[in-house]
Amino acid sequence: MSLNLDLNDDEENKNTGPSLNSEDQQERIQARRLRIAARIEAKRREALGEDPNVHKDKKEEPRKSHKQIEHSRQRLTKLLRDGTELVTNVQIAADARETQRRAEEEELRRLRIEKLDNEAKTSLDKFEEITKKWLSTGTKKIPQEQWELLNSQQQQCGQLIEDKNKLIGELQQELKRKDDHYVKDLKKQAEDIDILIERMEEQIKNLMKTYREELLEIERAFESERRELLNSSRNKWEKGMQARRDKELEDLMNRMKKVEEYENQLNQLRVQDGEEYNLIKIKLENDVQLLQQQLQQMKATYQLNQEKLEYNYQVLKKRDEENTVTKSQQKRRITRLQDALNNLRIKLDKQIKQCKADNQALTDDLKRIVDQYKELQKKMRHFAIVDEKKFTDIWLMNEEEMKELVIRALDSDRIIHEQQLGLPWKAPDLSFMDNVGPLVRQEKVKKTASMLAQEVMASSDGSMPPLGDGQNISDGGSQAEPSPPFSARTVKQILELLSDESGFLLESKLIHLLSPLEKNESSLIKLDSIFGALGIEVEDDVYKLVEFFLKYKEQTLTQEEDRDSNDSSPDSDAGESQPQTSALIHPNDVIRALRAFLLECRVSREKLALSRLAGLEERDASEDAAYWSAAAHIIPESRLKVWEALESALQKYYDVLSSRSQLIKETSGLRQQNTELRMLLHQYLKSKVNTELEIPPTQMLRVEFSKN
Repeated sequence: MSLNLDLNDDEENKNTGPSLNSEDQQERIQARRLRIAARIEAKRREALGEDPNVHKDKKEEPRKSHKQIEHSRQRLTKLLRDGTELVTNVQIAADARETQRRAEEEELRRLRIEKLDNEAKTSLDKFEEITKKWLSTGTKKIPQEQWELLNSQQQQCGQLIEDKNKLIGELQQELKRKDDHYVKDLKKQAEDIDILIERMEEQIKNLMKTYREELLEIERAFESERRELLNSSRNKWEKGMQARRDKELEDLMNRMKKVEEYENQLNQLRVQDGEEYNLIKIKLENDVQLLQQQLQQMKATYQLNQEKLEYNYQVLKKRDEENTVTKSQQKRRITRLQDALNNLRIKLDKQIKQCKADNQALTDDLKRIVDQYKELQKKMRHFAIVDEKKFTDIWLMNEEEMKELVIRALDSDRIIHEQQLGLPWKAPDLSFMDNVGPLVRQEKVKKTASMLAQEVMASSDGSMPPLGDGQNISDGGSQAEPSPPFSARTVKQILELLSDESGFLLESKLIHLLSPLEKNESSLIKLDSIFGALGIEVEDDVYKLVEFFLKYKEQTLTQEEDRDSNDSSPDSDAGESQPQTSALIHPNDVIRALRAFLLECRVSREKLALSRLAGLEERDASEDAAYWSAAAHIIPESRLKVWEALESALQKYYDVLSSRSQLIKETSGLRQQNTELRMLLHQYLKSKVNTELEIPPTQMLRVEFSKN
């Protein structure tokens, strides 16, 4: 395995001989590897800045190691091919023998099947002949002929059995031969396996020996090539070192020239800097003289300021004495205030402790109450679930019993109509029978607030469409949707007022975009945004808003009556500017009304959420009575009257039949008695005892009749 890896890694030269058109697979693989290695080498030369075509034009002589590797590969390939052929010859010979055996076995099998078929046909003919003779035994009446026929049948049966036994013996002999042949084949296979193992071992030994020899030759070639490469590399190294020394000497001479140039430049800079230094020194001396003059002036100013400061010091000293007296007074006051502060702090600490104790007690009470509340909620949920389950079970039990009674009642009604009255029977509406379990009220689909606003705002004063389509039918199919609680005009006025007074809920960008639109379109877009901000989603929320505005107007009216006449006059002027909407609610009250409406909606929504969270939402039982009433009145009153009349007639008919049955039983008893009397009379008339005793028959009959 290591040799194969070395062969694959070292074969990099494409001129060693492998071709892509070779019939040998290993040689084609080696040729592809050499081509890939050549491409990689060309890319490397191109990256280093070398000419990649130089390597192509330069035809180097193949290396010794490559030659030795190629020679070893060819020798090992030939040896492996010969060894494989030598080993597979045993298998080929065994396959040939097996093929010949199978052909012979197939021929013998065909002959055996043909022989069995012929024997079966012959046996069948003999059996049919024997059977026919058995059928003809009925025609032979003479015992001798029957005995001869029986002997003949026995001989034929014996012959048939003998043929069968002979065939069985032949098959057994053939089976024995097959067993012997199988034992011989096993022995032959064992011999072939021994030969195969012997050749494989010999081949392995030869391959191992050859691999070692070729590996030694390849190692010798690599050692020789390594020595040559070392000598070549040593020469290149010496040439490179000499070139490096020459280059260093040249660089040293160039550096010395540059050092001389830099020294000249430094001398020039020293001279130039000396001249600049002298100029700066003169300038600085002049500046020092000016500063000394300024210093003298500053000293005079300082003397003057010192005198002023002494005067100010005396003044401040007097003031300090006054401040000392004031400070002592303030200290005494601070002491009094500090005592008051300490007292207040003590009181504050006491109050803080008391508040903390109260707070802790209240916190404990709150925790206890919250725990009790949670436990109560848990119990309420448990009891609600239990009650709901019990209600559902009782409902299902009663519903099942009700359905059975309804089916029995309908069957009775059908039998009465078809069998008793001879009338066609029509089944009533049984749609309520499809229900299983407690009734669940289905919420109707409501219009959104935007749709309602669009309908209302699209209407004019002359033609006002209804606020409902009037075509929605309830679950029962017999009752239409209820009419809206307010007129379309009222709703429209409230919505227009809301659109005008709630502009602060709109974004500035939206207001800028609505400016070029018509009034109705802009009002609809405003109302849509306002509804979204206020949480108004369906038409019921709009009706609640209208109702709240009207109630708020009634409350404000009572307050306006208490105002002074001077204060009410401006409001009347504002009402004239809003002739339509002021009759409902004043524009100045819209914002306050909206705030109160949102507060009320939030409280109601929180209560609804808490009730749903606690699982205590009540069930709507408004349709239960109608459901059970439909089952109770499945048979109408008219049919019940027919039932009562039919029951009365059938009762009378039953009484008549009962009386007839009693009469029939009595008639049957009389008939039986008459029959018995006739039999007794006949016996008495025929009896000899009556004549011997000389008892008249009429007297005997009278005696028996009296006994009966």
